[in-house]
Amino acid sequence: MSPSLHGDDADLIIRGGRIHTLDPADAVVGALAVRDGVIIAFDAEAEALAAREIIELDGRTVVPGINDAHLHGAWLGARWPHLFFSDTPPDQQPSGRLVSTAAERRSALRRAWSLLAELGITSYTEPGIGPGEDDGETGCFGSDMLDAYVELHRERAQTSRITLLRLFGTIDGESTLEDFERGIRTSAPETDARWLAIPGVKIFADGIPPMATAWVEEPYPDGTTGALLTRGERGALFAFRRMVELAAARGLQIAVHATGDRSIAEFLAVLENLAGAPAPAAPHYVVHGDLATPAQIARMSRIGAGFAVQPLIAAHTHSWAALQLGEARTAAAWPLAEMLGSGALTTVTSDSPIASPDWRLGLDASLGLLTGAGLRDDRGTRTRLLRTLTVDAARQDGASAWKGSLEVGKVADLTVLDEDPLTPGRPFAGIAVSRTIVDGRTVYARAGVDARPGGSTR
Repeated sequence: MSPSLHGDDADLIIRGGRIHTLDPADAVVGALAVRDGVIIAFDAEAEALAAREIIELDGRTVVPGINDAHLHGAWLGARWPHLFFSDTPPDQQPSGRLVSTAAERRSALRRAWSLLAELGITSYTEPGIGPGEDDGETGCFGSDMLDAYVELHRERAQTSRITLLRLFGTIDGESTLEDFERGIRTSAPETDARWLAIPGVKIFADGIPPMATAWVEEPYPDGTTGALLTRGERGALFAFRRMVELAAARGLQIAVHATGDRSIAEFLAVLENLAGAPAPAAPHYVVHGDLATPAQIARMSRIGAGFAVQPLIAAHTHSWAALQLGEARTAAAWPLAEMLGSGALTTVTSDSPIASPDWRLGLDASLGLLTGAGLRDDRGTRTRLLRTLTVDAARQDGASAWKGSLEVGKVADLTVLDEDPLTPGRPFAGIAVSRTIVDGRTVYARAGVDARPGGSTR
């Protein structure tokens, strides 16, 4: 796969392979043209143009740029290559303060962007940065890290598009209604939303089933049911409901970490009664949703809300969760098939650095959940899964009008693969990424395929 230089009707033409547009018709084309970072033509119309650069795919496959809609980029960059679910022994896992200076924060972000480019990831959601973590252990989630994001954004240094949610509590911990009310009264920094969007807030409702801290209806073996993490003078539940109401009244997107069926139920109850609230900047959603019930999934679909799920974490924690939930409840946990079948907005995400940021591993884990639920490994199933990382992720970002699929007028964010990921029977993990293009510019090209270096795309 090699580039060559020609005329200037277009900046770039890509041709000679299979291009999955994932448009509403799931069209497959053989060529596309790009000008000023935007797709301008397909097939014969594209090939008729003179272009400054032509990339011959040599039979490879192009898909829309991969969008991980729940990935802690700063934390990943600071910890890499150490993941929580990895072969790194516990005594060798990074701990304590990971970044302390402006240079270290910038380096962590740049390291994450380089890694994500190698994986074919062109966009991600940074789910929770804010003042509640200013004294946090790692240094990866406080206001200084938000400043680092904004600084690099204004320097046009990004090679990934980012959606960032503000956090007015602590990561995986408590938040107070007082802090939340104070926080949302402050304005988010002004940014170019196509590169650094800050559409909403993250709220931690509960913990996780393996630790018996998810808020559930049916008690754990020790008789407890978990609890909400929100705090306020009128109780945890009032504080939680009020936080959601306050954010909704400002038109903010709300992402709630909720793994237990009880916490999901309370989030739904508030969303269903937001009469008069302005339309949010992007759809509200549950992060994780491990124990969501079929009825809750259907209700989410009806109100246009959704789920950001992590099937790879489900694979890692299945036996651990079973100790707290029992086999029957564990078998019903992580209901990905029901989510996809309901039409509810559903994104497959990594939650990296908890699990690997490699989306191919996440899709293999997703396929395992779906085939375990009786679905077939066929082209339709694989297409549906790929859409969770592209079209649906763009919808979660509130950006489906301009990214997520390959259509005329949308940005040229592309992932080039050596093989077609929609071919049944082939593990996703075995499909190599050969090139990543953001805004029409190559930010990663595998050695031996194209030596052209990546760099700023803006």
